[in-house]
Amino acid sequence: MIALMMKRPLLFLLAAAAAVQARPEAFEVTASRLGELPQGKEADGIVGDFVLRNDVVVATISGNLVNRRANMSTFYGADGITPGCLYDLTFKDAMNDQLTIFCPCSQKGAVSWVRIVKDGSDGEAVIETVVTAAVGGGVSRRHTYTLRDGEALVHIRTELKNEGDQKVTVTTADKWTNFTKIGQAGKIRWADAIDPADHAGYAAQDMPNESTLAPGKEKVLTRELAVGHSPAEAYGRILPGGKPTTFTLTAADGTPVDHAVVQLAFGTDEEVPAYPDAQGRITTALVAPVQATVQDAGRDAVRFTLNPGESPTLPPLPAQSAVTFDIKDEQGRSTPCKAQFLALDGTPTPVLGPMQRAHGCLDQWHSETGSFRVPLPRGKYRVVVTRGIEFSHLEQEIDLAEGKTASISGILKRQVDTIGYISADFHNHSTPSGDNTCGTLDRLINLAAEHIEFAPTTEHNRLFDWAPFIEKLGLSPWLSTVSGLECTGGGQHLNSFPFTPEPGKQDNGAPVWVNDPRITAITLRDWQKPDPDRYIQVNHPDMEQDFNDKNKDGLADGGFVGVGQYVDCWEIENFIDEGILASEPWRLESVKGSALAKRVKYIREFIWLQLLNQGHRLRSIAVADAHTVWGNGVGGWRCYFASATDDPAKIDWRAISREAKSGHTVMTTAPFLTVSCGAARPGDEITSQDGKVSLAVKVQCPDWTTIDRVQVLVNGRQDPKYNFTRASHPQFFTASGPVVFDQVLPVELTADAHLIVVAINEHATMETLYGSSAQGKMRPCAYHNPIYIDVRGDGWKPNHDTLGHEIPVANLSVDAVRKLLGM
Repeated sequence: MIALMMKRPLLFLLAAAAAVQARPEAFEVTASRLGELPQGKEADGIVGDFVLRNDVVVATISGNLVNRRANMSTFYGADGITPGCLYDLTFKDAMNDQLTIFCPCSQKGAVSWVRIVKDGSDGEAVIETVVTAAVGGGVSRRHTYTLRDGEALVHIRTELKNEGDQKVTVTTADKWTNFTKIGQAGKIRWADAIDPADHAGYAAQDMPNESTLAPGKEKVLTRELAVGHSPAEAYGRILPGGKPTTFTLTAADGTPVDHAVVQLAFGTDEEVPAYPDAQGRITTALVAPVQATVQDAGRDAVRFTLNPGESPTLPPLPAQSAVTFDIKDEQGRSTPCKAQFLALDGTPTPVLGPMQRAHGCLDQWHSETGSFRVPLPRGKYRVVVTRGIEFSHLEQEIDLAEGKTASISGILKRQVDTIGYISADFHNHSTPSGDNTCGTLDRLINLAAEHIEFAPTTEHNRLFDWAPFIEKLGLSPWLSTVSGLECTGGGQHLNSFPFTPEPGKQDNGAPVWVNDPRITAITLRDWQKPDPDRYIQVNHPDMEQDFNDKNKDGLADGGFVGVGQYVDCWEIENFIDEGILASEPWRLESVKGSALAKRVKYIREFIWLQLLNQGHRLRSIAVADAHTVWGNGVGGWRCYFASATDDPAKIDWRAISREAKSGHTVMTTAPFLTVSCGAARPGDEITSQDGKVSLAVKVQCPDWTTIDRVQVLVNGRQDPKYNFTRASHPQFFTASGPVVFDQVLPVELTADAHLIVVAINEHATMETLYGSSAQGKMRPCAYHNPIYIDVRGDGWKPNHDTLGHEIPVANLSVDAVRKLLGM
C-alpha cells in the first residue's frame, strides 16, 4: 500500500507533464533550437522565424528579417521578400514538408511586425503578421495563424482595412507554391507533392481573386490550410460535413500495397489523388459517393464506388508485372545505371512517374545501384540500359505478361579509355533552387546514372552541400562534389565554389545577387574568405549584352567593360544543333505551340568565336543546367578534365578548378576527344616561328554512336583544307570503335591564330542514350578551348575578324534578323 501511494504522485506528475507537452506551442527560433524546425524536401526555416506545433503537425512562419525569402519559386526578383508567410507545414512524425510557401492574400514585401500572440498555454498557439497602412500603401493587413491540439491544419484569418480616402482593389487570392499538380473540388483547392512516393498533400478553401474596399471599410477572410498524407486526406480534413472513410489496398498474398495512386472523382471533371500509407490504408472524408480508380504501375486499374462513412473491404489487387535488373561493371560491382522502356507494337508508352524523379520518370528509371525492380504495365518493350558516354549498352526485347516478372542482367563494359581524365558538370539543380522540383536525391542518382564523376553543388541563391546526400545514397565511390551556389537574379547568373553553408542564416549565408556581373564576381571571389582556387563562371551568358550592349537598348556600347578578367569560365554551349559550326550569330526558331510565331535565338558559340578574334580569352565550359531528370537531366553536355586520380572519391576539387581556369577543357555530348599541339593542351599558347604546327587528334566513342566529321577551326573559320569527313577522308576514320579517329593533322599558318578541333556526327542523334527526350535529338559533338599559336614569337595578337557578321547587339527583332539573313 505504501509503495502504491508513493507511485501515485509520480503517475500524476507524469500525466500532468504529458498534458503540458500536448498543448500547442508557438516560439521564436534561436540558434539553440534550430533542430526543432520542420524538416523535409522543402523545409526552409532559419533563426528568427517562428514555429507553431501541436501533437500532430509543425509549421514555420517566416520572421520579419532582412531579405527574408524562401526559394526562387516564390516571387522572382527584388520584391520577392516574404516575411510573415507560412513556409513549412508537415507531420511531426514524418518531417516531410512539401510546401515552399503559403502567402495569405498573396502577401509579399515589407511587414510591420511578426510576433507571437498566444504561446499555446490556453489551448491555442497564435502568430500574427501585420502590415500597417503606412507600410501597406493605405491598406492595413493582419494575418493570424492559429494551431490547436489534435488538428492537422492551421487556421488562417486575414483582416484587410482601407485606411485611405480612395476606393482600392486588393488581392485576396492566396498564393502557394511549388506544385505541378493542383486542382479544385468544389470550393476547396488542393495541391499534391511532386513525387507521389512522398505521400503528402495540402488543401485550403478557395479565396476570391480580389476585393474592392471603400474608404474605412474592411474585409475578413478565413480558411484552413490542411496537410495530409495525400491531397484527398488533406481535402477531407476541411470538407464541410465530410464523413470519415477508410479502406486498405492489399496484394494477393495479403501484403499491403503502399505505392498505388487512387483517383477519387469529386464531380465530373475533378479527380483528387489519394495515397496509401505503409499499411496500404487510405483515409479521406466524403459527403457523397465517389468513383475510385486504383492505379498502380504494373497492375490493371481497379474501379469501385466509395460511400461516405463506409470502410469497405476490397478484394486483393491484380498481380503486378515488373522487370528486375542485375547490372554490373567489369569488376563485378553493382553499378549505377539508367533503364529505358521503349514501347513496341502498339503498347502504350509507359508513365512510371513524374519527370522530376529518378525512380520512375515517364519511360525511364534511374538507379543508384544495378539491382532494382521496376513495376511495368504488361506489353511489349525494348529495354535499353546505359551508363553515360564511356560504356557499352544493353538492349533486350521483352513481352511482359500480366502479373509476370521479366529479368534483365548484364555487364556494362567500359569501352572508352579515359584514364587520366574525369567527367564533370559544373551546373545543375534540385528542389532547394526553387525554380524546379527535382528531389536532391533524384538529381544525384541522375548524375551517377549518366556517369558524371564530379558535380559542384550549385543551387540557386543558397549555399548548399550535396556531400551528405551522396553518402546517404552510397554513391561516394561514383560521385564527388564541393559546396557552392548559383548566384541568381533578373540578369546574369554566376556559379561559384567552394563555400561553407551556414545553417540558420538566410540562404545558408549566400551573398545577394546584383545586376552587374563584375560586382557579383568580385563579391563571390571574396565571400566568407578568399581562396586562391575559388572558381567563378558565368551561366548561360547573354554574350551580346556582356560584351557589346550593356543596357540592351540595341546600340553597341562595349558591354560590361572588363568583365572577362573577373570570371574564370563561360557557359558557351547552348543546345543548338549547329552550335560551334553555326554560320551566323543567331537564328529564328518557332515559338512553342505556334507554327507561325518566331523568336530570335542567339548562338553563343558563334559570338564566342567572334569575341576570341577580338582578343577576349574567354574559357568555355559545357553543362547541363538540369532542372528535371527526364528531358532536362544531366549528361547532354559535360566536360572532361585531366586528373591525377580516376577514383571519384579521391578527386581534388582544387586541381579540377585549376584545370578549368587554365582552359584545359574538352566539352562533349558523347565523343571523347583529346587534342594536343606539341606540349600544348587546349587553353595553352605556343610559339611557331614558321607557322607550321601539328594537331594530334584522337576521338573515341562507345558502341552506340560514332562521328563522321572532324573540322579544325582556324580563328573560328571552317577552313575547307582542315575539314575531314568519312566521305572525303575515309582512311582517317575507323568503321567501329572505340577509337574512331586518330590522326596527326598538319596546319600551316601565316599569322597568329587560335585553333579548335570539332568532332561531330552530322547525321545521327543521341536517342540510344536519351530516348525520346529533347537530349535524344542532340548530335554527338565535342570541341575544346582554343590552342593559341603565336607565329614568329612576338606575342599572340587577335585578327579582329567578326566572321562575316557584326557582333550582335541585344534584343534584335525577328524582322531585323530576317533582314540580316537576307530573307
